[in-house]
Amino acid sequence: MKLYYFPLSGHAHRALLFLSLLGLKAEVVEVDLANGEHKKPDFLKLNPFGQVPVLEDDGVAVSDSNAILVYVATKLGRKDWLPDDPLNLAKVQKWLSVAAGEIAYGPAAARLITVFGADFRADEVISRAHRILGLINAELEQDRFITGSRPTIADIALYSYIVSAPEGNVDLAPHPEVRHWLARIEALPGFVPFPKTAIGLAA
Repeated sequence: MKLYYFPLSGHAHRALLFLSLLGLKAEVVEVDLANGEHKKPDFLKLNPFGQVPVLEDDGVAVSDSNAILVYVATKLGRKDWLPDDPLNLAKVQKWLSVAAGEIAYGPAAARLITVFGADFRADEVISRAHRILGLINAELEQDRFITGSRPTIADIALYSYIVSAPEGNVDLAPHPEVRHWLARIEALPGFVPFPKTAIGLAA
C-alpha cells in the first residue's frame, strides 16, 4: 500500500491513523500542496479531484478519506471496525456523513481560517462547530465510542478535526465527554497523533 499524504490535512491523518491502528505498513508519500503538486497531471491521474489522501493498493487508487477507511476495513474483513449488520452499519454511515458534513463545515472550516487563511466567517463556523460538538457530546454520554462500546471507522473519521478544533478557536472545554473520547482514541494501540499547529486557542 502507498498513501499519498499531507501532514496538516485532517483527511490524510484519518487514513494514516487507521492504517497504523491496524498495524499496516504503507509507504507514505508526502504531497507538496504548497507548490501545487496535487494539481499536476501525475497526481490528477490518481485523483482527478486533486486532493489528498489517496491510497494505492493492488493497482487501484482509492481517494476520499472516508472511502479509504471503508476500503481498508472491508478488504481486510475487519467487521470490528466496520460492522456488516444493517443497524450498526447504518450507525457508522451516519457518522461518516457527519464527518463529511457538519464536521467539515464546522471545526474543520474554523481551522482552515487560522491555519490556511480560508475565507469563511469565523463566528458562523465556530457556532456550527459547537452545535455538532454538543450533539456528539450528548451521544458520548451513552457510550464510550460514537456508535457503541468499541471504536469503529466512524470514530476515526471524526477524530482528527475534533482534536484540532482549538486551532480554529473552537474551545473543547464545554464538551467534557468529547475530551474523554479523544483520550480513549489516543490510548488505542498503534495511535499516531495529528501534528499540532500552534495557532488559535492552541497557540
